[in-house]
Amino acid sequence: MEKFVHLDGLVAPLDRNNIDTDAIIPKQFLKSIKRSGFGPNAFDEWRYMDFGEPGQDCTHRPKNPDFVLNKARYQGAQILLTRQNFGCGSSREHAPWALLDFGFRVILAESFADIFFNNCYKNGILPIVLPAGDIEELFRLTDATIGYKLTVDLPEQVIVRPDGRRIAFNIDTFRKECLLNGWDDIGLTLRHANQIKVFEDKRRAEQPWLFA
Repeated sequence: MEKFVHLDGLVAPLDRNNIDTDAIIPKQFLKSIKRSGFGPNAFDEWRYMDFGEPGQDCTHRPKNPDFVLNKARYQGAQILLTRQNFGCGSSREHAPWALLDFGFRVILAESFADIFFNNCYKNGILPIVLPAGDIEELFRLTDATIGYKLTVDLPEQVIVRPDGRRIAFNIDTFRKECLLNGWDDIGLTLRHANQIKVFEDKRRAEQPWLFA
């Protein structure tokens, strides 16, 4: 997966609690396991006025003008700002796939559902838990300022506002190392590729009937 170190990104506000994974990527799109191409269908039932189908060209679908992520000022946003219990519901990994393909690399929230939280790290998204007061202030600033951006510094574990204020955040040491190096589960395994080859060569020599 792509490494995450620093990000200077536009913020998009999604001012709702308890956004579940079926809202992030509706169930009809779960047939594919390609891990890519889900961006056009992220928040499908909120973004569009019609019913979305897998494989459909979304270019000319009628969009909901009232949905915040359709507004011109938030196009290209890489930081999603939201509220409590983001990513609740079923444990579909398609949800972070869709968010990443949409363009989000950071999610700021008061809390996350556990499985979704873990799946974000496995796919190169940085989910950051912040106190309610900081979240509320960021919503106010984002609404008041067109083009509001934040700098996220993972090595320093800080978010830097345009006014220079720094907001510290916590992250597990192992998860931080994985994001900084771009290691997903496959990448972690491949770090031991030489040892795996030695083991398999030895097993082939000692138990050749397993490879007949």
